[in-house]
Amino acid sequence: MRYTVNRVILCAVLTCGLDVLTADSVKASIQSRTNGDESGDFKVPALWEYSAPLISPEKRESNPSRAQKDPTVVFYGGKWHVFMTVKLPGRSAIEYCSFTKWEEADKSERTILKISDSDYYCAPQVFFFTPHKKWYLVYQMGVRGAKKMWVAYSTTTDIDEPDSWTRARPILDGGKNDPRKVGGLDYWIICDDQRAYLFLTSLNGKMWRLWTRIEDFPRGFGHCELALDAKIFEASHAYKLKGMDKYLTIIEENGRRYYKAYIADRLDGKWKPIADTAERPFAGWKNIRPAPGVEPWTDNVSHGELIRDGYDQTLNVDPEHLRFVFQGMWDKDKSGKGYGRFQWRIGMLTPHL
Repeated sequence: MRYTVNRVILCAVLTCGLDVLTADSVKASIQSRTNGDESGDFKVPALWEYSAPLISPEKRESNPSRAQKDPTVVFYGGKWHVFMTVKLPGRSAIEYCSFTKWEEADKSERTILKISDSDYYCAPQVFFFTPHKKWYLVYQMGVRGAKKMWVAYSTTTDIDEPDSWTRARPILDGGKNDPRKVGGLDYWIICDDQRAYLFLTSLNGKMWRLWTRIEDFPRGFGHCELALDAKIFEASHAYKLKGMDKYLTIIEENGRRYYKAYIADRLDGKWKPIADTAERPFAGWKNIRPAPGVEPWTDNVSHGELIRDGYDQTLNVDPEHLRFVFQGMWDKDKSGKGYGRFQWRIGMLTPHL
């Protein structure tokens, strides 16, 4: 994926409330993305274009939704399957929908998963775990009396049937034998040939890593260690870069939300920054703009997931065909509201070529 300076300068002036990129800043941004000294052959897009909102809060009499957040996505059986946090009166839950085309997403039938009686189960991740021939849904869940949230999971053999998911069970239960050094949130599983890794963030500039043997998953997680200490916040999502011996993790920063990016040779290795400032982000207000014909609606890039090349536990993404499903809203619309009142909607970023 290559960009010329002239082409990006012509397309990089962002209007309608977004910051304006100067020619010098675009040139510096492009230079930082094409040198590739730490990232090998992987290039961070210099500019993304965002779609109109694809999934918005649904108006309904029963369980009215305030926000749609934290999307996790797979393409399977000719359909897109989306699991996401839905903010309901007094609780947060996981909602599901499926569709063949993204243009149909907002009109597709939605189902709140009946996997827990907790008032707080959310921030899901979905993948097919090939050794078990089952779909896994991993999420955070509040449990009365537990000092840390559960790292919870449910399974099914039929992703098309939202009522088939098993009731919540703990991967880690927050009890005295829980190996986590802090509770953390936004739990994320990715596997190589030998191990399943669990990553989490703790809202204080730290990303943590635990692992277990593939044959022991979803049990046996231990060896909790610090994986990254940096100016990061939450929602760390790691992927295998297709065609490269590299792993990518993207992590959200606080404030006006944007994503940073880090790269590593191994899932138990050192994460090196490749796009880790507001001026030069992986995806943020400095390098996004509405796609042609789309009314501007966001300057936040929050809790998102890259579209995968496949659906299994290895979480491959194709660096030549990146797409990023995210939650967005105007930063000005946060003013005077608690986080739980933010009206997030789900859209998609596509690199501008």
